[in-house]
Amino acid sequence: MALFTGKGDDGTTYFFGSKERFGKDTPLVEALGTCDELNSLLGFVKAKSKSDEKILEEIQQNLFIIQAELAGAGMRITEAKVKQAEELINNIEKKLPPIKTFFIPGANEISALFDLARTVARRTERRVVALVNLESETPSGKPCIQTLAYLNRLSSVLYALARYHAQKEGQVENKPHYK
Repeated sequence: MALFTGKGDDGTTYFFGSKERFGKDTPLVEALGTCDELNSLLGFVKAKSKSDEKILEEIQQNLFIIQAELAGAGMRITEAKVKQAEELINNIEKKLPPIKTFFIPGANEISALFDLARTVARRTERRVVALVNLESETPSGKPCIQTLAYLNRLSSVLYALARYHAQKEGQVENKPHYK
């Protein structure tokens, strides 16, 4: 398979197994592209943070399931995957002081990368929610509720990991002073 076909030069694309072409600026393509962006960023974070390789690999695999679901492949995020994310958040939170304020991102490099990934995860969630709210039909229908729940938990996982890496390295989490 060639890396390019030239068929998208008119601003359209297609999804594996689909005969229909879609505009590259549609909410569906935007949601898929933002999932891809997040997955690539998590690959970079994974390369920098070897201690979280297994967790990040699982998240990346789940993002491929979400993309496949949106593109019509019939795959779905399960409730078990949402529960797994919740357990991970709870386990990390047990190791951290309680949150009483916002924190300024960038306690250290890994923490900052997780914060950046968190913001891209939130954007991904917004793009998928926008797709649902437009009542647009994806090739497989609307994304399932578990997919929306997983995307919502994902930013919390990444925030917990950002905080964990700040604490692990003994970095002080600076609070905004609003002055």
